Formats: sequence, structure tokens, C-alpha cells
Amino acid sequence: MILLAMKNADGTQSLGAKVPEGVIDVRRAKKLLELEAPETLEELLREGNATGLSTLLAKVRTGETKAAIVSEESIVHGSLFNNPGKIIGVGLNYRRHAKEVGMPEPQVPVLFNKFNNALAGQDSIIHLPPEKIATKFDYETELLIVIGKNARNVSEDHALEYVAGYCTANDFSARDLQLELPSGQWMAGKTLDGFAPIGPYFVSSDLVGNPNNLKIATRVNGELRQSSNTNDFIFNVQQIVSYISQFWTLEPGDIIFTGTPEGVILGMPKDKQVWLKAGDEVVSSIEKLGDLRFTLA
Repeated sequence: MILLAMKNADGTQSLGAKVPEGVIDVRRAKKLLELEAPETLEELLREGNATGLSTLLAKVRTGETKAAIVSEESIVHGSLFNNPGKIIGVGLNYRRHAKEVGMPEPQVPVLFNKFNNALAGQDSIIHLPPEKIATKFDYETELLIVIGKNARNVSEDHALEYVAGYCTANDFSARDLQLELPSGQWMAGKTLDGFAPIGPYFVSSDLVGNPNNLKIATRVNGELRQSSNTNDFIFNVQQIVSYISQFWTLEPGDIIFTGTPEGVILGMPKDKQVWLKAGDEVVSSIEKLGDLRFTLA
């Protein structure tokens, strides 16, 4: 499945399914067909009933109610995630990125966290804090892992069985908060409001295939800044899920940012570091997962 979040006229958000004919409005289809199906991605992940959703989508596509299909251009994207149990980040996880910032490759995954206040969706606006708080804003396009079932002490050989799917994401960062405050403040630099845009789609694992060989890129105001591949991971998806599951039980709906490749502003020579500012548009792209767009204000 390829799923997205839709903003509704009544202020709520609900699930949409991207199909060749357009986007199936799941809430509308449920009413028209009088069938049960999850109305949000988090409900689907936590409560299941993927069979109900599949049945609903199949009935719509076979013509039982074409009224539930809308054009993607007509919808306003919402936030795929609003209340995940855990948001985990992995730092310094691409070989060429570690080299560009002059740091040794870590021996184990470097873990940190983000909070729900940072979550945002497709076409979101990140409102930057006042200059007295931070000024050195940087993009970090990342593959997002979405957990589909409880994982505790899982082996690398079986780790992908616990992954429901993937998204394009950006671990937006304030480098001065992260690295220049006394002792460094990774949490402060990583989890300000809106600093975790995700979207536009959730793509199920079966459609993605190997997550460790996907093209990944970032454009700022149309200029290519990052261009790499997840095959440059220091720790691949299997290793990340297995490692994290040694410390905590990963639960359905938990999400994991997997690190960013080379090309970030932080990795440039000091005299060429032009930090992001209000008015900039950032587009994060990952093969098979779509282009995540957001702007700064």
C-alpha cells in the first residue's frame, strides 16, 4: 500500500490510499460502503485490520463507489504521524557524511530522540525560532523506518519482518544548539517545533524491497545539495532495528530516523556555510518513497 494523510474540511485528518486512479478517501469510502477500516495510519499500525482496509480499497477500485476517489491535486496533505510512542534518531550513519564532518565512524549506532511536537507533514511550514535562540539551520534528508509489530531482542536476520514500511523524512537541525551550546545539546538542536517533517507517503515494505539501496537527495530552492544512496549506511536497517530492540521494545507505530548522507551545510568549509533561512524551500527525495516538501518561515 501507498498511504497518505488528508486534512478534512472539519479540521480532522484521515487516511488516503494512493492508487493509479487517484487517491481513495478511506473515510468517505467507509461511509458509502458501510465497511470497517482504519481511518489513520497510526490506527492501522496499532490496531491492525489491514485486511479490512484492503477489502475496502478493492471494492472502491472495482467500481462499487467511484465517488470515494479524488485527485491528489485536490487534497491537502496532513501529518502521517501525530502520536508515535517513540521517535528515535540515528546520528552519523553514512560513511561519506562522517568523513565530511571529520568524525570517526561510530562503533555502534548513535541514538537520540525527537518529540511529537517536532512532527510535521507534506507542504508544512517550519517556523524558525528567534535569532537569539538559533541561526544555524540545516537539512538532513533521511529514510524513516516505521515499525509494524513488537520487536524485542530481534536478530538482524529477522529484523525486517518487524518493519511495516518506510517514509521520506528530514531530521531538520539547529546546529548551533546541537553543537555549540555548553556540552552540546542534541535534543535542543533536533526537536524544536516542526523539526521532523515526514511524507508525503507511507510505503509498505513489500513495495520498497531492499531499503539499503535507495537513492536519496535534497534540494534547496531547486539546487541539488545532497545526492547519495542508502548503500552508504554504516549501519543498515536490519542492524539498526536489531540494535535498538536490545534496549527497548519497539512497538507498532514507532518511527526511526536513520541518519543523513553527505552534503549537509555542516560539512562545508566554514567560509561556505550559508545556513537556511526564512523563505527557503527544501525538498527531500528518496527513491520509491516520494518527494517531501516544506518551507521555512
